[in-house]
Amino acid sequence: MGLVKTPVKGMNDFLPRDMEVRQHVLRVLREVYTSFGYREIETPALEHIENLTGKMGGENEKLIFQVMRRGASLARALEKGESLADSGLRYDLTLPLSRFFAQHSADLPAPFKAMQMAPVWRADQPQKGRFRQFMQCDIDILGDASNLAEIDLLCATSRALSRVFEKTNLSAFTVHLNDRRILRAMALSAGFAEDALETVFISLDKLDKIGKEGVAYDLVAQGFDKSAVDRYLAFFEGDRSSAVTFCRDLGTALEEGCAENLDAIRTCATALCGKGMRFVFDPTLVRGMGYYTGPIFEITLDGYNFSVAGGGRYDTMIGRFTGQSVPACGFSIGFERILTVLAEQGEKDAIPPAGGIAFLLDPKLDFAQKQRVFQTAAARRDRGARVTVLPLKKNARFQIDRLLEDGYADVLRVYPDTEL
Repeated sequence: MGLVKTPVKGMNDFLPRDMEVRQHVLRVLREVYTSFGYREIETPALEHIENLTGKMGGENEKLIFQVMRRGASLARALEKGESLADSGLRYDLTLPLSRFFAQHSADLPAPFKAMQMAPVWRADQPQKGRFRQFMQCDIDILGDASNLAEIDLLCATSRALSRVFEKTNLSAFTVHLNDRRILRAMALSAGFAEDALETVFISLDKLDKIGKEGVAYDLVAQGFDKSAVDRYLAFFEGDRSSAVTFCRDLGTALEEGCAENLDAIRTCATALCGKGMRFVFDPTLVRGMGYYTGPIFEITLDGYNFSVAGGGRYDTMIGRFTGQSVPACGFSIGFERILTVLAEQGEKDAIPPAGGIAFLLDPKLDFAQKQRVFQTAAARRDRGARVTVLPLKKNARFQIDRLLEDGYADVLRVYPDTEL
């Protein structure tokens, strides 16, 4: 059987120009997040399988690329009928961060503002802007129970997106805000049992794809009482001008101060993030991860039917590792989706070339002449220039054109009589 030259489905090769665009966006994100005080960390690609399957990743736990045990461990598992996997590729960066903080909290400031930019993997069905291996760009604040964390995350992410898209015609974003406790209060008030809530939320999360009738059908088909379903969906007809107004009929089912807190976050972020960012209370926002415990948010780019960033508060996850509650809140930018939008907007051509000089050496040059070129190139590199040394090809015109396309400002053909 011959070797396959195409990448595995849902994974991509990136050409040099693609990588320049990707690195440009990563540089912008790092600059913005660093200016807000976030500090970069790195965690392994593999996590313990019991962590990944700990009922904290929602639907993503069905999409884990599992890694088999090896050697004697595999033999024992086969003999005892145990799981053949002992680890898996991370499906996001939040769970690894929680494990990281549980392990290293004594060596970190409190609160800790973390930045992570790394690939994750999900055995998903690939589609536009959705891949099986993709980059996530996360910021998180660990150890801050106040809404200052949400406000800071919203401001930093808004600033980052504005910077990334500043050379395009795209400048209108909608920030959707909700709170998991509001979702819970609505479901309980409608008559759903506590242990059914995650199932209800999974159906609600499909609202933008299948509509209210589809959600109703989905819930009834799963055996839920139709009257409870009808009461639940009726809540979404309420006044959405503010969380407080929307939640006024939920009574004691809703935690005291929850709606007021969400409105305060929205008001403050609206004042700080400037034009181009519209903040709306969206009671249909669910976020797929099961670990969210409080405010949740997503950012959509006007004109596109997908979100480009999302996050929320997950105050119980770190406690699963330590046994002690640690407040936590985070925001993740959909890096691959942003790159898809930038490509459609022609942003690839808007990123300035790297510049530099290319020396093309005639084959007739002797050793001493070649050495002189390499010494000249080294001196220029010492001064900060990008310099490449290549053999001169027969089709020099095509070679030069490609180098200019790659961003080199100067291309010099070096012959035996060329003065450097």
